[in-house]
Amino acid sequence: MTLKKTLTIAGSDTSAGAGMQADLKAFQEHGTYGMVALTVVVTMDPNGWHHQVTPLPTDLLQKQINTALSTKVDAIKTGMLSTEEIIKIASDAIQKSGTNIVVIDPVMVCKGEDEVLNPGNTTAMIEYLLPHATVVTPNLFEAGQLAGTGTPKTIEEMKVAAAKIHELGAKNVVIKGGKALASDKAVDLFYNGTSYKLLASEKVASTHNHGAGCTFAASVCANLANGLSVEESIIEAKEFVSAAIAHGWALNEYVGPVMHGAKPRFGAPEVTITEI
Repeated sequence: MTLKKTLTIAGSDTSAGAGMQADLKAFQEHGTYGMVALTVVVTMDPNGWHHQVTPLPTDLLQKQINTALSTKVDAIKTGMLSTEEIIKIASDAIQKSGTNIVVIDPVMVCKGEDEVLNPGNTTAMIEYLLPHATVVTPNLFEAGQLAGTGTPKTIEEMKVAAAKIHELGAKNVVIKGGKALASDKAVDLFYNGTSYKLLASEKVASTHNHGAGCTFAASVCANLANGLSVEESIIEAKEFVSAAIAHGWALNEYVGPVMHGAKPRFGAPEVTITEI
């Protein structure tokens, strides 16, 4: 049996709910062989669980990438890329890999924070990463930053942002509205340059959603590596992460991660797709 090889270029979340730990769990659950090139280590101050981000030396990152690419990876996902230099290194890795399956998760802040890690990163992502993206998966805040529109608050504003991001080079755009929109559903918007589709599922009354964004993007990446279409990959990823959120749990008093193995164990909420 030969597994597809999926590489994440991302940070380490020491709590293991998000970051490369979430990516590797999602890769495993989707039957791919996950590898990682580590960019930063995120630790938390126990007195309030505030994030501390420590970048790794770029020469060490490059050695990790060289190791992974020597295996001829089938798909690449990016996560937390904390500096413009690291973004450029990731872009070079994508080009050298030869893969045409690239999922960009444009991480700009740590969960629970509202300050962009490095304001110059947005420009660098637009220049060096979006042109390579098979799929880009911003949340509402990230979509507004990439599109230059401000954070979308309605579906119409999400459509405007998605179109602008597509114009910047991403082949497919998924804006994760989740439960943040004023809707009775958890709604994401998918745009492929031709049509807009809403993906909706029941909202989950839970705050245990740490790692949901990473898990969604990694699931899309693994699905694409396994031969699913872009739309099929996105729909399955939404089912997977919806189930993971529904069965999320409290790690401690500050954070509750999603349960990555929930879908095969408990089933998944129904996802409806509507063209708009």
